[in-house]
Amino acid sequence: MRGINLIGLAAAFASGASAACSAPLIIDDFSQWASAGNQNSLGAWTSTDGSMEAISGSNGVISFTPKYYAYHYENMPCQAAKSNGYDSIQFTIKGPVAGSSCMLEIQTKSSCADTGAYTQNWAQITGLTGATQTITLPFSAFGAANGDAVVGLVWSTWSDNTPGWQLSNVRLGCGGAASGTTRAPSSTTKAATSVGTITRTTLATSAAPSGSCAPLLIDDWTSQSRLTFLFYNALLEPTSDDGTMTSLEVNKPSKNRVTITPKDTSSYFYSQLGCTNAKDRYGGISLRIKAAAGTTLSIQLESSVNCDTGSTIQASQTSQQLGWTFDNTEKLYTIPFNKFSNLDTGKLVTLFISGISKPVSFGPMAFYCGSTAKEYIVSTTSVAAGPSSTVAAPTGTAAALVVDKFANANQNALGFWHGGDEGMTTTYANGRLTIKSTDADYSFYTQVSGSCSDFTKYKGSYLHIAYSGSTKFTVALQQHNSKCDAAIAPYPETWDSAEATRYAKDGHIYIPMNHFNVNLARTIGIAIKGFYSAETVTFSVIEIVASVPRTFVIPNKLETGDLVFACKRPNSFAFAIDDGQPQLAAEVMDIIKSEGIKVTFFTVGAPLLDKSTNLTNVYRDMQAQGHQIALHSYTHPKMEGLPDVASIDWEYNEDIKAVKQQLNGLASPYFRPPFGNEGARMRARLANSVGTKPTITMWSVDVEDWLWAETDTPEEQLKAFQRDVDKGGDLVVLHYLYPSTVSYLRQFIQIAKKTGKQLMRVDQCMNDPNAPPL
Repeated sequence: MRGINLIGLAAAFASGASAACSAPLIIDDFSQWASAGNQNSLGAWTSTDGSMEAISGSNGVISFTPKYYAYHYENMPCQAAKSNGYDSIQFTIKGPVAGSSCMLEIQTKSSCADTGAYTQNWAQITGLTGATQTITLPFSAFGAANGDAVVGLVWSTWSDNTPGWQLSNVRLGCGGAASGTTRAPSSTTKAATSVGTITRTTLATSAAPSGSCAPLLIDDWTSQSRLTFLFYNALLEPTSDDGTMTSLEVNKPSKNRVTITPKDTSSYFYSQLGCTNAKDRYGGISLRIKAAAGTTLSIQLESSVNCDTGSTIQASQTSQQLGWTFDNTEKLYTIPFNKFSNLDTGKLVTLFISGISKPVSFGPMAFYCGSTAKEYIVSTTSVAAGPSSTVAAPTGTAAALVVDKFANANQNALGFWHGGDEGMTTTYANGRLTIKSTDADYSFYTQVSGSCSDFTKYKGSYLHIAYSGSTKFTVALQQHNSKCDAAIAPYPETWDSAEATRYAKDGHIYIPMNHFNVNLARTIGIAIKGFYSAETVTFSVIEIVASVPRTFVIPNKLETGDLVFACKRPNSFAFAIDDGQPQLAAEVMDIIKSEGIKVTFFTVGAPLLDKSTNLTNVYRDMQAQGHQIALHSYTHPKMEGLPDVASIDWEYNEDIKAVKQQLNGLASPYFRPPFGNEGARMRARLANSVGTKPTITMWSVDVEDWLWAETDTPEEQLKAFQRDVDKGGDLVVLHYLYPSTVSYLRQFIQIAKKTGKQLMRVDQCMNDPNAPPL
C-alpha cells in the first residue's frame, strides 16, 4: 500500500541523571501463583488469558506449553524506572530446546500521569540454550520506549509450541545491565518484516568455523528495498543509516553498488555481522570504493562477549590510518582485522562507518579468507526478457481511429478525458505531449469512451503510438466492469499490459490489439504507465490502424497473467491480508477463527528467513488452519520500478525459494504487488518465475490503513471499508501492521457478512479448480 514508511533505528532512552537503587524491584517471583489468583508481586494483574495449552506453577517457577498465539503478561503500577535508578528488565527463563526464542514487549506511556493508551516496543530473545538462564535486557534494547513510565510486560511469539518452557524471577534490574558502552547505532531497531519495527537482541554465541573457507558476503547492494525498507543486508541482519544520510541509492553508479551521500560528518551507516566468528578464518573485510580526492571516513568494528549489539567493545581506524586515499576511481580497499586492537574477532557484531566527508560509493562488501585480501565477485547470469520469436502481422479491416493527438490538455481527439497522475510532469506543446515520471506508480490515461466502447472490430488491428525518447514504460488497454458504470467497484475491472520496448522501432510502437487479453467489447481507455526511468518521452499520436509497415517486426505475445480486482465466484467475498507485525498475528488469527472464515495471507520472503521474526512459525500456523499463503515479493519493492529484468527475477525467485523452504514446500501462482505497483515487465517475469499463468491479486476494498491507522482518526478505516463495500467491492487489502487496524478487523468481517456474500480464500473466490472445496 502507498504511504507506508518504516523507521530504521529508534533512539535509545535519553541520557540524564538517575537516582541510585539498592536492589532489583521484583515484579513477579511467582511465589503466589497458586494462592493469589492473578496477582503478581506488585499486587497488579498477571495472566495468560487461557492462551497456554498447559501451565502450572511451583516453587516460584511457572512451567508452560504455549499455543502458537500464547502470551503471558505482567501489569504493574506505573514505574518511573529510569529516574529511580533501574536500568534493565531481568528474568529467568528456560526454553525447551537449544535455539529456542521468544519476544518480550514493554508497554510504556508518555509519563505516569498519562491516562491514555500505552505504546509498545519489542525485543527479540534468541539463542536460548535449553537450560535455565537469566536474561538481562537493558532499556536501550527497547528503542524509543519511555523508561520513566513502564506499565507492563508481555512475553509472546514462542518459537516452539512444546512443553519445557519455564519463567521466573521477573524484575527491574538495578545496576545489572551488561557492561559495555551503549550508543544508538549499537542498540538496534530494525524492521522485521516489510512493515513495523522490532528491536533485536541476540543472545546466541557465535559458532566456530569449520570446513574449507569461502568468502562471506555482508552486502551485495542488490536491492534498494532490502536496504532502505526492510533494513537488511545480505546476511539478513539489520543495516541502516537511521535517516542520518541525505540518501542511500542502490545500483548507483552501477549494478551492485550503493552511493551514500552524507548530510554532514555526523551521518553514519552500520551493518550488523550476526556475531560472526572470523578467528582463524577471515582476515578482514574487502569492498570496492569510489570517492572524490580528499574524502575521509572512519571504520569502527564491534565485538561482544555476549553477541549483544547493545554491549560491545569498539575499535576504530580512520581512512588515513588504514592507508586509504581516493582519486574518484573505483578501487579495492581492505579492512584488515589486525589493525583493530582489542577486538574479539570470534564474536564480530557490527561494522560502523562514520565521519564521511563527501559522497562515496561502495561495491560488494564481504569477509575474505586468510590474510590475503580478495574481492567478492557477485555472480551474474544474463536473463532473457522472454521468448524472442516473432509472429506474422495480422491485417485488420476496420478503419483507422485516432484516439489522441495531444492538441488539448484536457481532452483527446475523441473528445474524452485524458490526463496524468498528480506527481508526473506533463507538457503539451505543438501537438505533442512530453512526460517525465519519477515514480513507477504514475500513469497517463486517455479514455476512448465515457462508458463502454465495443472494440471487437479492432481485434485484427494495431495500437500505434508515435514517440521520441525513452521506451521504458508499459502500454495498457483497460476493460470496464460488467455494468459499464464508474460508480461500481472495480473500475476499471482489469487491463492487460505490453512492454513498450518490445514493440518499439524508429519512433513507432505497434502492438496487435489481440495481444491485450481483455474483453474488447468493454474497452474504456488506454494507459501509459509503469515508468521505470525518469527519462522523458514525447508522444505525437495514439491511434488504431489496420496494418504496420512491411519492415516492422511483431514480437510474440508474452504471458502477463490474470490481473484481478474482484472475485469471480458469484456471491463471494475475500479478505486478502498483507504482511504485518508478528506481535499482532495472534490477535488476527483469534478473530478470524472466532468468525469462522478462511482468508489469504500474502507474505514477504526475506523476513521468513530471519529467525528473529518468528514469521515462519506464524505462517505455518496459518497454513495448518486452512488459510491460503501466497507471494508478496522478497523485499517489498515497487516491482515495475526496478531497473532491469534481472532485478525483477531476483525478487520473484528469492521469494519463491524462501516460501518453499520455510513453508513446507509451498508453491503458489498468486502474487500481490507491493504498493499495488504493476506493469508489463513484472507481469511477464512473474509468469516466467512461477512457471504458469499467475493471478496478480489487487483489490476493490481498501481499508486505507496506510493513510489512517496512526492518525487521530483511525475510525476512517471503517468508513473506507464501508464505502468500497457499498460500491460492490469484494476483494480486500489490509495489513496487520497497526493495532488500530487489527482492532477493527472483526467489524470489517461483520460488515462483509452483512452483504450476504460468502467469505472465503482468494483462490476459492477466483473459482480456482486447485483451491480446496468450500
